[in-house]
Amino acid sequence: PAPRRAFQRLADGGGRLRVPVVFLTNAGNCLRSAKARELSQALGLQVSPEQVILSYSPLQLFSQFHQRCMLVAGQGPVEENAHNLGFKHVVTIEALRKAYPLLDMVDLSRRPKELPSPTTGFPTIEGVILFGEPVRWETSLQLITDVLLSNGNPGAELQDVPYPHLPILACNMDLLWMAEAKMPRFGHGSFLLCLESIYKKVTGRELKYEALIGKPSPITYRYAQYLIQQQAEKQGWKTPIRRLYAVGDNPMSDVYGANLYNNYLKSAQQNQVQVGLKRGPQAASPQAGVSLELRNDCNNSVESCESILVCTGVYRYNGDVPKETEACTAETVFHGHRDFCFDPSLVEASYVVQDVDDAVQLAFKKENWS
Repeated sequence: PAPRRAFQRLADGGGRLRVPVVFLTNAGNCLRSAKARELSQALGLQVSPEQVILSYSPLQLFSQFHQRCMLVAGQGPVEENAHNLGFKHVVTIEALRKAYPLLDMVDLSRRPKELPSPTTGFPTIEGVILFGEPVRWETSLQLITDVLLSNGNPGAELQDVPYPHLPILACNMDLLWMAEAKMPRFGHGSFLLCLESIYKKVTGRELKYEALIGKPSPITYRYAQYLIQQQAEKQGWKTPIRRLYAVGDNPMSDVYGANLYNNYLKSAQQNQVQVGLKRGPQAASPQAGVSLELRNDCNNSVESCESILVCTGVYRYNGDVPKETEACTAETVFHGHRDFCFDPSLVEASYVVQDVDDAVQLAFKKENWS
């Protein structure tokens, strides 16, 4: 009930939003239009696909990979999602498995009964997109590793292990997510952890990413800000937006990401570069570009991104909900991705409230809105 109440406050009498809103999710196994329909039904409000940011949405900015032959992993309409983002040549895990049936050997029932004919004419894979957690982890882990070790030719006999390996674009780093079960479930971050561990164990080297996208990546929050500012223009707002309010239930993605982006906004104002990220090859280039872009963006009016943590998902507060974060104990186990250094202060929300309706009321109070 709380989300419906919240959006009744946000909408005018005609059902149109009075305030620019985007829905930022690390889900990546569906289409934007499908997620918009799902949200519309849940909230009793018309949500457009342009208001929805899935974990992979910023990939449309990575045009340097759009002409390459990319292996795509995940579930749902992965081919359609890739094509909608601008990728012209994609190969699915299932297509790869069918082309090279001897590679997928864990499930005894799926092993070929007879030796198949050699595969010919299969394209060389030039990169990997990890959209989200797949269904058969063992198949995806094996075949992605095969592609990396063979430089995109998994049917070939292995000579030397290439390094650096093919570029990997990974979406959604959530280790856990909350569903109907009483305990959190494995997310795509858990799958990435498996892939990184296997690759390092086999090769002795670190798996590297061309980009990590989705919360808590600053790229994703920058994209959200861009869409919010577009909405404000369409609604005829004359006053520039100064503050963003990011509401979420996961301290390690929602809150961490909002606080990390807040640091980027502050550093951009102070003409500094790169805040809150490990100075390593995995994180430096794809993430630092956001700070550089903000620094060079003279028209950027946004000054802060306030994080509001709700207690209706991954995070559950035992007892009365504190209104300020000082009363909240920061998490001590870092569930975030390897390439984001752990700063305990970034897990502490600006505010902790019970649910999203309370979060909207808090934002209205802060902004002196009726």
